[in-house]
Amino acid sequence: MGNSKFGTFIIVGALTGAVVSMFDRSTRKHIVKKSNNCITGMKFYMKNPDVLKWKLEEKKDKYRSVYVQLSGDISYIKAQVEELKTLTPQVKGIVVDTKEAFVESKDEYKSIVNETP
Repeated sequence: MGNSKFGTFIIVGALTGAVVSMFDRSTRKHIVKKSNNCITGMKFYMKNPDVLKWKLEEKKDKYRSVYVQLSGDISYIKAQVEELKTLTPQVKGIVVDTKEAFVESKDEYKSIVNETP
């Protein structure tokens, strides 16, 4: 098992694809525009690290609040599932009792209807 050239050829293929895609004018313009925006943003944040820190803390707080909300929702759902598990046998018993009551009533109604005066 000699040296594998798989990774090397993947990198060469990716670079070749990038070079070929640069022949298209709109792709070149798009890449230049995105690169300039990225460089401008990096320069801004290098001069104003407090803004970057504030934005990162804002995102962190946002994700933390989503996490807390989601955790609360999951806890609520778990509690409801547990309650449903405990209620299911009781509900089943009520349904069976109700069914039996209707069957008995049905027989009584049949006997009343079938009575001839």
